[in-house]
Amino acid sequence: MKFLHLSDLHLGRRVHEFSMLEDQQYILTEILQIIDQERPDGVLIAGDVYDKSVPSAEAVALLDDFLVRLSKRDLQVFVISGNHDSPERMAFGGRLMERSGVHIAPVYGGTAAPLTLTDEFGPVNIYLLPFVKPVHVRRFFPDREIATYTDALSAAIGAMAVNPAQRNVLVTHQFVTGAARCDSEDISVGGSDSVDVSVFDAFDYVALGHLHGPQQAGRETVRYCGSPLKYSFSEAGQRKSVTVVELWEKGRVALRTLPLVPQRDLVELRGTYEDLTFRGFYEGTSYPNDYVHITLTDEDDIPGAANKLRLFYPNLMKLDYDNRRTRAGMILDAAEDAQRRSPLELLEEFYEKQNGQPMGEAQRGFAQSLIERIWEGEA
Repeated sequence: MKFLHLSDLHLGRRVHEFSMLEDQQYILTEILQIIDQERPDGVLIAGDVYDKSVPSAEAVALLDDFLVRLSKRDLQVFVISGNHDSPERMAFGGRLMERSGVHIAPVYGGTAAPLTLTDEFGPVNIYLLPFVKPVHVRRFFPDREIATYTDALSAAIGAMAVNPAQRNVLVTHQFVTGAARCDSEDISVGGSDSVDVSVFDAFDYVALGHLHGPQQAGRETVRYCGSPLKYSFSEAGQRKSVTVVELWEKGRVALRTLPLVPQRDLVELRGTYEDLTFRGFYEGTSYPNDYVHITLTDEDDIPGAANKLRLFYPNLMKLDYDNRRTRAGMILDAAEDAQRRSPLELLEEFYEKQNGQPMGEAQRGFAQSLIERIWEGEA
């Protein structure tokens, strides 16, 4: 049985105030062409379908069009909500859509019954588990201690009563310990959202969403397919793709990735204003459509540099400088730097500055516990 694994569409996303809707429509059409070539039995969409919990009308229309086009093909579609989605809005109309082969995970209610497909090797059970926090799971298991995301996933999966003799696929949206993040993803409190990969041992394949870089998590068959488009310049060096999953007899899984080529790429350029204008004039054939981040190395600021450079790089998204002045200690982006660091790290730094010594283990543990309670909305 063959599946195409997608995630993190982030429909409606804006990058540096540029709308990505046209680029998203283009890449979804490219994905449909891959589906027509590969002819999978199912498509797994592992969350963050939208970029906001209340998506724009244009984003909703784009998803509607994509699902309608998928439903016209001879396959089944499995969709879950991610941390950017509203599970209630995603689930609306789900029972009606099932008649068209589109299966949308309901709001988590303590159980997750499988959807079963069958091939010559027998049944394949597909479990849909949307993004959940411990607070979402805890109320369904009052007699069980659920303090961490690993505890939450362990409880949720334990309630599924997975049959280990059959082939089982899980579609979920979580951060697995050890996976690599990038700037366009939500950073959690001190890594408190991390899930140990061992909770997925019952599954032959785990289709993960949440991280934008294609990668395995712990073992080859626990995988992030990555986002289909680049949503920050920290992703500029990534090669986007879709993952093709083939399940043969029990215990035999084959994975392939197929490249996605965007309508416009995200590229980073560096040099003096003169070099980049020369390059744009004489060598800029690859950049008129690309989204560009330019770092100027001139020692003096160039008046109106952004507007002038847009003559050669019309989709210039970001312009900054790297010179003696900026390296001398001017903090141009302190807010982003703080975002990259966890609240616990910031608190530890503040504590040490105030008290002249680092936090002790007991203090660190208390702080971490308090931060997690605040994160879960319980404090």
